[in-house]
Amino acid sequence: MVALEPTRLDIINESELHAGHRSSPGTGQSHFRILIVSPAFEGQSHLQRHRVINEILCEELGGLIHALALKTYAPGESTQ
Repeated sequence: MVALEPTRLDIINESELHAGHRSSPGTGQSHFRILIVSPAFEGQSHLQRHRVINEILCEELGGLIHALALKTYAPGESTQ
């Protein structure tokens, strides 16, 4: 994520909300919500932004992270 030089980065671990979820690995580190504001997202669609994040987190998404919710913004876009 550092490569994106975010001006805001919120990472919220929501794993406890999914304890006992059928396919959750039960590690306590499996469900995350990320809000990121980065100049790197200017001119990119939401799909392009999500692909960038997925590429950065490809190893973690390969087994450690079960669920990831993303909100991606360029500076000046509303984060509400």
